[in-house]
Amino acid sequence: MTIQENVLRIREEMARACARAGRPEQEVRLLAATKLNSADRVQEAIRAGVDICGENRVQELQQKLKENAYEGCPLHFIGHLQRNKAKHLVGQVDLIQSVDSVELLEILNRLAAEKGIRQEILMEVNIGGETAKSGVAPEALDAFAARMEDYPHLLLRGFMTIPPISNENGGNLRYFAKMYQLYVDIKAKKYDNNSIDCLSMGMSDDFADAIMEGATMIRVGTFIFGSRQYVKN
Repeated sequence: MTIQENVLRIREEMARACARAGRPEQEVRLLAATKLNSADRVQEAIRAGVDICGENRVQELQQKLKENAYEGCPLHFIGHLQRNKAKHLVGQVDLIQSVDSVELLEILNRLAAEKGIRQEILMEVNIGGETAKSGVAPEALDAFAARMEDYPHLLLRGFMTIPPISNENGGNLRYFAKMYQLYVDIKAKKYDNNSIDCLSMGMSDDFADAIMEGATMIRVGTFIFGSRQYVKN
């Protein structure tokens, strides 16, 4: 199937999931995870109607920016962000989805101040408590949101999570439900320097479940572009 056909198929499944959840379709945005796809293929996805492009690697993002790969579409960074590479993203992307520490908050705030901008971010949450994954612990998330007043050049827009891998249908529903409850609870507190309206969760294999549990953004790569071809060194 073509990228356009894949996007149409995903949109149809998104619509069914929204209908089952009693939600308007426009509440959920489709992010195309563009890792290892050429600028031409990214542009094809944009023409097919994805809402956002998301890149995992700073170096790849920089190269594709030179090629105008994301032209006509908002750009998010969705991969693990090393502190020494933060300078390449601030002011270059609309949203950084993977902020996971106080140290990174401080670096991003300083870089945004130097550029005279306000960088929008999501906090990444390690909802499954997995030692091999980055992210803020669920029980620490409220404290992170509360201290955003200390970072006037950042704006917290919400949260992102990647639940544990599950081989069962519906295996991540409980993690999505837990994440949604955190999102609702913290949003209701109206902390300073928070403008929470984004809950980024759900990928190719489980995005319908994520929508059912309250996701406002899903991140889809394989179902749009097909399996990625990794180059062995």
